[in-house]
Amino acid sequence: MTVAVASMHPSTAHFDWKRPAIGTPGQAVPRPGTRGRSIVWLGDLACEEYALVGGKAANLCRLAAEYPVPPGFCLTSIAFDRAGGLGVFEGEEPSAASLPRDLYEQLTHAYRTLGERCGVDAPSVAVRSSALDEDGAGASFAGQHETYLNVVGAQAVAEAVARCWASVRSSRALQYRRQHGFALDGFRIAVLIQQLVHADVSSVMFSANPVTGNRDEVMINASWGLGESIVGGTVTPDTYVVRKADMATVSRRIAEKRRMTVMATDGTCEVEVPRFLRMQPTLGQEQLMEMAQLGVALERRMGHPVDVECAYHAGKLFLLQCRPITTLTWSR
Repeated sequence: MTVAVASMHPSTAHFDWKRPAIGTPGQAVPRPGTRGRSIVWLGDLACEEYALVGGKAANLCRLAAEYPVPPGFCLTSIAFDRAGGLGVFEGEEPSAASLPRDLYEQLTHAYRTLGERCGVDAPSVAVRSSALDEDGAGASFAGQHETYLNVVGAQAVAEAVARCWASVRSSRALQYRRQHGFALDGFRIAVLIQQLVHADVSSVMFSANPVTGNRDEVMINASWGLGESIVGGTVTPDTYVVRKADMATVSRRIAEKRRMTVMATDGTCEVEVPRFLRMQPTLGQEQLMEMAQLGVALERRMGHPVDVECAYHAGKLFLLQCRPITTLTWSR
């Protein structure tokens, strides 16, 4: 399989990522006027409500107007309830048919609208779970519920949504809830559908050093292709540490990156990284500075240190996820 990777260190513009803090999380219950909404768009005020769209989608919605967040929409907790809630998949395989007919039609219309916004008839999307108690200060639920990448077509998106809903009952998710003292029943989930960024380079960035606890440093892990190889631990990424005060690179460890996640005909697949790229640094100095500036700005905006997923495509930086760092043990 031939893998084409765009220019490794494209020139990037520097952005002024200085924004005021966003304040406290959303309300415990949806505001009046949002209670009946099964679908909301990133950037809508309703999409900022944790009780409606969960932590993952709410965090992105709060940032979508000011930062480079790919367009998308969310099937809310109300849609989950309409489909039957936690009991909908007992004894049945999740599929597009699991959605009530009118909800399926709403999803199809929203998907077509997303295509219009992206300039394509059938956009490739990421379908991600967003639990209502996810991405909080004490537990992030990272990796506990399902995510599907490179999903194309309304029916395929509907099936991915159903599988995300079903993942709340997986043994992995339930064990995580037990370990962190969360209820094992009565919980709900939303699903985020976003344009998929065809990443040349993906990264996981921490606005405080999670290894040392030093809040004066930004740590960036980066590798070729989509970010699933980093998140899933199948690749040893490059690791960079940047000092916040002057944006100087404190350390740079270039790894031998043997594996990468790429787009495939049906979803994604892991392939070997071409030999000439394995020991090449994934990020240039301009990109490092741009990412570190974004991390500092997001920390200020959210009011706490953040764990951020980003991607570069054709020289442009995209913000994919932003959640609290839950593992810091020491601060300055």
